[in-house]
Amino acid sequence: MIEASRQDGAYPRPQMIRNHHYPLDVLAGFAYDDSNVGCNEEWHNREDVFNQTIQLPFAPESSASGIGTTGYHPVVWYRLTIDRAALTAAGLHEQGECVLLHFGAVDYSADVWVDGTHVARHDGGQTPFSTDITAALTRDSEDHVIVVRAEDDPLDTTLPRGKQDWLPEPHRIWYHRQTGIWRTVWLETVPQLHVTSLGWLSNSTADSVQLDLALSHRPDEPAQIDVLLSFDGTEVARHRISVPSDRATIDIALPAQRNGQHADRLLWSPANPCLLDAKIVLISSGPSDVIFSYFGLRSVTIDRGQFMLNDRPMYLRSVLEQGYWPTSHYTPPSWSAMREEVELILSLGFNAARIHQKVEDPRFLYWCDRLGLMIWGETASAYEFNALAVRRLISEWCNIVDRDRSHPCIVTWVPLNESWGVQHAAHDAAQRAYSLALTNLTRALDPSRPVLSNDGWEHTDSDMWTLHDYEADGEILRRRYGAKEKIDAMIMGVGPAGRRVSLLPVDDYDKPLMLTEFGGISFSSSRSVEDSWGYSEAVDVGDYQARLEAVLDAVNASSQLAGFCYTQLTDTRQETNGLCDENRRPKLPIETIEAIVRGA
Repeated sequence: MIEASRQDGAYPRPQMIRNHHYPLDVLAGFAYDDSNVGCNEEWHNREDVFNQTIQLPFAPESSASGIGTTGYHPVVWYRLTIDRAALTAAGLHEQGECVLLHFGAVDYSADVWVDGTHVARHDGGQTPFSTDITAALTRDSEDHVIVVRAEDDPLDTTLPRGKQDWLPEPHRIWYHRQTGIWRTVWLETVPQLHVTSLGWLSNSTADSVQLDLALSHRPDEPAQIDVLLSFDGTEVARHRISVPSDRATIDIALPAQRNGQHADRLLWSPANPCLLDAKIVLISSGPSDVIFSYFGLRSVTIDRGQFMLNDRPMYLRSVLEQGYWPTSHYTPPSWSAMREEVELILSLGFNAARIHQKVEDPRFLYWCDRLGLMIWGETASAYEFNALAVRRLISEWCNIVDRDRSHPCIVTWVPLNESWGVQHAAHDAAQRAYSLALTNLTRALDPSRPVLSNDGWEHTDSDMWTLHDYEADGEILRRRYGAKEKIDAMIMGVGPAGRRVSLLPVDDYDKPLMLTEFGGISFSSSRSVEDSWGYSEAVDVGDYQARLEAVLDAVNASSQLAGFCYTQLTDTRQETNGLCDENRRPKLPIETIEAIVRGA
């Protein structure tokens, strides 16, 4: 039995593993279509137009792709072939007769053809999609052709784009754009009746877990599902459930612990990142679909002004994680780099990270689950407010929450940041309504986590108060966050960034308060002042350490804060305010940074 909780991190979908899959991270044919003529000229049936090659899954703007062209190219095409060996490696016949083609993410919209047949269209640059290509495969051909057209208008401000710059070159806090495929493409075979998605919902009592399943279609006769749960190789629970429809919600009881205190060993936390394994077998009249998964038992609540994990106060020591790499941009350079990134964050003394203006790879979240790093789940924002921008972000956000809600590491949802896309919410009732709607939609999709309506300022109905404050003087920070009456005055009025903290009447001062962006100290020994940017600047390594100590000592000294998020983990191009440079090398000894972060 595969233990999903102990996988190596290579499988693209770590909470829904089958025995066989085949990654298509290969060299593919590539072409720009700046005149947007490819559809009319039927490029999906042509080979001659693909005059370049690209290394998947990297965006063409990155050097890792082998192209590295960063100009405006709104439409791109890909062409790759698969052969019988690839299908066999994906489990054909052994695992099932249906062939699924999976895309981890394509920015922004994608059309897919297989052997000349259009098989899929998807909108949403951060979310995965899959399509059954069985009927499209040409049976008398040894090789099969996959063609993808991706469109991503670099000047369209209604797209959820996050830190992708609209200018020709990156400036201030924005980075290079990305276009097209930027996460793993892969093949998998399944039986005709198979599981298409699953989700876990847990609690902190360790007495049950809820499993949500979706099937490929409604079975002619009720299907049987066997669920085996285990912990450290020992069986915890076994159930057989009859499923008459294409969806099922299964409440799985876990055996009571004889010693109530002993039940805590099954609860997930940073100190004890406990994961339970699951084997799910869908039994029907045809071949069985066998899936391996994992989950964590834990609760996240807000109570008495505290952020509570498993009904105990948890102080969050977070770092802002841009997830940007010098050679591969928004795509980690390898799947092993994702583990190294989590290990780096933990080694620096943090117990949480705020993934900023992007959605991370599920394999990164797996390592957070396994190693015990709490995550704030965010999305890339649009820059414009209109009906199209609203529809696009809501659609994508629903898919993001659905994809990631089973990861125990995610402890907070952040659908909006610093009023990006709702710049005039202070006096525009429609924009305030949008913020409220996103917040309540998130609660409806996932009632198990706190939600921030708009991180940093101009909150509508957040479960916590969060502030962004780049004051460089530690003594000012110490005074500002040292007394409750000063904080209450800020919450009721204007915050340190000169923006209202709340756009609605304040009726609850006792929500937890977190300083979710601060620091941002620029220091680099390899760049000139003109090339570097940050919220304040250190002149040498001694000055950098003193500045870092000043702001973190002030924040750690506050008894009014429930946590913080330091800006930021790494340098990102011209933004040189990381604790590490762009190659993940710490600017001070690791043990020095860890002591400063922990307030030791």
